[in-house]
Amino acid sequence: MNRSQFIKTTVAGISSLHALKTFSDALPEQSLMMPTLFIGHGSPMNGIEHNEFSNYWKNLGKTIPKPKAVLCVSAHWLTRGTAITAMEKPKTIHDFGGFPQALFDVQYPASGSLAVANQTKEIIKKANVTLDHDWGLDHGTWTVVRHIYPNADIPVLQLSIDYYQSPQFHYELGKELAILRTKGILIIGSGNMVHNLGMVQFGAKNPAWGFDWALDMNEKFKKNIMSKTHEPLIDYEKLGSGAKLAIPTPDHYYPLLYILGTQNNNDSIEIFNDVPMAGSLTMTSVKIG
Repeated sequence: MNRSQFIKTTVAGISSLHALKTFSDALPEQSLMMPTLFIGHGSPMNGIEHNEFSNYWKNLGKTIPKPKAVLCVSAHWLTRGTAITAMEKPKTIHDFGGFPQALFDVQYPASGSLAVANQTKEIIKKANVTLDHDWGLDHGTWTVVRHIYPNADIPVLQLSIDYYQSPQFHYELGKELAILRTKGILIIGSGNMVHNLGMVQFGAKNPAWGFDWALDMNEKFKKNIMSKTHEPLIDYEKLGSGAKLAIPTPDHYYPLLYILGTQNNNDSIEIFNDVPMAGSLTMTSVKIG
């Protein structure tokens, strides 16, 4: 199938000539490969606070190439099947409770992109991706992205996590997404490598500390990431009893597997925000490329 036929096929049903042009413009590859990011997002309060974590996110917006769009895999959109937001103006979702009103007042008015949603749907072969018009941007996305792009001038989409699939599935889906790096799309996975809310010690005098098992698992994760040894990270349950404590449920861990899947052999790797929090969480984050 030639390029013209491809465009005609994938934009079937899009009546707007403007949408057709936008989709076509998104297709060509660019010479610069976009990096990908796994970001430990931690507390929703990081969305409005200026601290070491959010300051680093802000700096990312100044140091990485400006993308055509952001595609985020957030730990907070779990579905049966895989979906991608496809609305023109995704809503800001306040999916939390017990925080100051100032956090609930935040609106992040980034646009969506039906063009990029269709493009992403077409490149994913492992799943029949549904175009979603109901979700929006949950706090796993907007609390981070609003620091990176405070002007909300970059389209932002979310890809859901099919919670009924295996870790291997999510890693391989990340491999399929990797081609978006050549098309100006910034892919972000948002979660936390170590995330055990049941053992959190928020009242600790020093919030930046971790249980021995949390620190040990964080080091194991980083060692495998830096050596590009992905198999133990995919089959993480074999990493020992500490892994079961670090990942009691995989929702915050799966976004890491998507980002590892986007990696190629020539990519550089940078660890940042490598800080434990409240005993059983880590903010450890990764920049690939």
